[in-house]
Amino acid sequence: MSEVVLSDLQDGVLTLTLNLPEARNPISNAAVIDALCAVIEKADRDIDCRVVVITGAGSAFSTGGDIASMRLGGGLNDPSPTTTRRNYRNGIQRLPILFESIEVPVIAAVNGPAIGAGCDLACMCDIRIASEKAKFAESFVKMGIVPGDGGAWLLPRVVGWSKASEMAFTGQLLTAAEALACGLVSKVVPVDSLMDEARAIALQIAANPPHAVRMTKRLIRESRLASLSTILEASAAAQALCHTTKDHAEAVDAFFEKRAPTFTGN
Repeated sequence: MSEVVLSDLQDGVLTLTLNLPEARNPISNAAVIDALCAVIEKADRDIDCRVVVITGAGSAFSTGGDIASMRLGGGLNDPSPTTTRRNYRNGIQRLPILFESIEVPVIAAVNGPAIGAGCDLACMCDIRIASEKAKFAESFVKMGIVPGDGGAWLLPRVVGWSKASEMAFTGQLLTAAEALACGLVSKVVPVDSLMDEARAIALQIAANPPHAVRMTKRLIRESRLASLSTILEASAAAQALCHTTKDHAEAVDAFFEKRAPTFTGN
């Protein structure tokens, strides 16, 4: 059996490709969840991994749950509601918890449809860019279920409460242009240019001091829930750490010497 998630690390950029194209890259099964969690946890531990890019093989980014396994007794669903609850907690809900805890930046390169949990996976990432063939839907209501993967928390923080409610209540499909208009993605590019564009953004991030990048991400994530005074205190503590790094000293030296800095993650 082929790997369900392909990984490729080059120049500090780790590209992860969901690799079940025949099934349109579902992320609800244990093998995919385990593989994603393992490789992302490893990337977060490795300071030499500067950025993660996630995309999908084939025509879809991810259509979320595996509908073929949604009948009672299949997939996450179980005749016992308490077992279903545990299946979600020990299964797909591991993903939003992990994405919220990591400090390595993550870019979603949405090549095609991102539906249901696939849309939510994109929302877990820090930056989302889309090909012109991308489509997005918070479509759980169409299947008579709710966003069991945390979409009710994720989506409003990306597009705002009104648009998130509209998407979640109607299950409507958004084009790439509509996703750009509501802030779900930051850029739309031709499908053939998607990975080049994602890599270009990733390399811009990777060129910066990694500790400063990761601490900046942590501050941005924490700011969604914390008070200004709490973030100011956390910022002062992070700044105290950054001032002691060799990368900060290198940046200052390079500025005065009028040269490009070389950052090592020290």
